[in-house]
Amino acid sequence: MNEEKKPQKQPRSGLILLGITAVLYLAAFVLAPENGMKALAAAGTTLKTIAPILLAVFFLMALLNTFVKPKKIAKHIGRESGLKGWIIALTGGVLSHGPGYVWYPMLADLRDHGARNGLVVAFFYARAIKLPWLPVMIGYFGLSFTLLLSLYIVLGAWLQGLIADKLLPAPKA
Repeated sequence: MNEEKKPQKQPRSGLILLGITAVLYLAAFVLAPENGMKALAAAGTTLKTIAPILLAVFFLMALLNTFVKPKKIAKHIGRESGLKGWIIALTGGVLSHGPGYVWYPMLADLRDHGARNGLVVAFFYARAIKLPWLPVMIGYFGLSFTLLLSLYIVLGAWLQGLIADKLLPAPKA
């Protein structure tokens, strides 16, 4: 049988969330117009604050996704990679986005090419820093708190990687 491939249906969760938000704002305007206006003004202020930062983050992520290829990275994160390997793993983890399971095949491929287990662990741990959410976090908690927490996450990623290197057998190159 010759079946045609059907186009995949796009998820509508964003549109549903937008619709729910619009309904809630409408309800706020109907039930308490003055509070509805305050809520809309606060949302506008937040959007004006984070929009430039979000644009810069998305631009940076698009550049990295376009120019950084896993095959080129594999040779830099082997057994003898040293500080350069840690920097690549930690920076890559911070800059990566999307669900974690998307990264499994690429990281398995890197391990097959000799990447250290500790660097793979550090990459995953560093993914706890979500660049698109940093502006929101700064808005709620302040720059000092956000920077300190991010530093602790990176240090934790490095320590977890060191532990993994000690406990797990070295990958076969």
